[in-house]
Amino acid sequence: MSDVEALSDAELYTRIGDSTRYSKRERDAAFAEIYRRHSPRIYAYCRRIMGNDASAEDAFQETFMRLFTSADSTRIMTNLPAYLLRIARNVCLNLKRSQHSTVELEEYHAITRETPYENDELAELLAHALELLPIEYREAFVLHEYDGLSYAEIGQLVGTSADVVKVRAFRARQKLRKILAPYFSDRTEDMNTSE
Repeated sequence: MSDVEALSDAELYTRIGDSTRYSKRERDAAFAEIYRRHSPRIYAYCRRIMGNDASAEDAFQETFMRLFTSADSTRIMTNLPAYLLRIARNVCLNLKRSQHSTVELEEYHAITRETPYENDELAELLAHALELLPIEYREAFVLHEYDGLSYAEIGQLVGTSADVVKVRAFRARQKLRKILAPYFSDRTEDMNTSE
């Protein structure tokens, strides 16, 4: 085990932000350890929010660049995973605003009816359905269902109350059911006609 593996997130964060006490090599090692610990979760978040690999990769890289360039040894870091998620959230929202690309609901239903999906493609279908949700609903759903955060934790992360987050997650589930309903009704019809 290397010396950085034994350090806490807070100690690693302090190390990357303190160029007077630590060499570039030591700071880079601390950053690499933070990346190793937290990159899978941050990439998964970016992928679910952005909806495609290229945009997710851009958001993911920007998140870690911002962490590195903004590290401040005088800041007391109490929750690095939440801090990283907040950076990723801001980056994703900014990228989404700049992209302005949306899929119309009618176009989405036409696509899902034209393409026969198999059960193993349900995850991809859900990812496309998530893209149709307003960003605040998608975010609440992803952070709760995929990342396992409580409504209170999400509220703290996005700057709102747990009750607002709970409503957003509920509405996200409702909208997802509505979006995915044609797929499931087509699958049911296909199963009934093949029997």
